[in-house]
Amino acid sequence: MNFTHEVERMCCVAKGANHGPAPIPEEGRWVKAYDIKDISGLSHGVGGCAPQQGACKLTLNVKNGIIQEALVETLGCSGMTHSAAMAGEILPGKTLLEALNTDLVCDAINVAMREIFEQLVYGRTQTAFSEDGLPVGASLEDLGKGLRSQVGTIFSTSEKGVRYLEMAEGYILSVALDDNNEAIGYKFIRVGKMLEDIKKGVSPDEAYKNNIGTYGRYDGASKYIDPRNE
Repeated sequence: MNFTHEVERMCCVAKGANHGPAPIPEEGRWVKAYDIKDISGLSHGVGGCAPQQGACKLTLNVKNGIIQEALVETLGCSGMTHSAAMAGEILPGKTLLEALNTDLVCDAINVAMREIFEQLVYGRTQTAFSEDGLPVGASLEDLGKGLRSQVGTIFSTSEKGVRYLEMAEGYILSVALDDNNEAIGYKFIRVGKMLEDIKKGVSPDEAYKNNIGTYGRYDGASKYIDPRNE
């Protein structure tokens, strides 16, 4: 290490305050983090790409500084889904610091990585006060039936009003309107559950019928519309 001439001429002053970093909550413990291996926890980060066309939700389960589990969910950009596939291969096994400085293919995923890094190193995680944290595989609990991401897709215009296209329950088949043409409910198909039934041998027609549901005041509405065509 090189020092300037001015620093070399200075006398030494003893360091008084030397109590180390403030402890952060990690999986039910208070930890003073000195190295990346001192970081553990499960958390989420959300990032967008530069043109803000797409977004990524990244979930990591970190044990002793090493990523053991990654869930990459993307929205709004077809290319981003392929980037997520690559990021899913890249992330597990890397240290948290390695992952922060790795090109995760898509700008939105890189931003999500930055955001989740801050959550983890500052102790603002989902498992901050959970003893021993969560087991590897816990991130799958964020997904719906058939391990499909929870997606909400709503389109609306000032001229024609709102159209529900996809909700947490599933793909919207029709929207119920009252006498004032206000939306009061909808019919949906549980796509993930339907596909699971088909995989188990149920006929597609029966699987389709078995996984239809309604929400709100759907029955007895004044009018029903197909939100994609009407």
